[in-house]
Amino acid sequence: MLEGYKLDLNDLEPKNVKPKPINLEVMSIEALYDYIGELEDEINRTKNEISAKEVARKGAEKVFKI
Repeated sequence: MLEGYKLDLNDLEPKNVKPKPINLEVMSIEALYDYIGELEDEINRTKNEISAKEVARKGAEKVFKI
């Protein structure tokens, strides 16, 4: 057991660490287009997750609506 350890709820929160920006100057035009494609894929994945969470929120609001 961890004696003397006090749980801080902030320890449970994920750390939002921004990644360092990529040096675009050293990338070729083709690599830059590929990078844009990767970013667009990540944006779409994020938008899909937001949509799923909005649907879940609306469902929960209906259940708990008074």
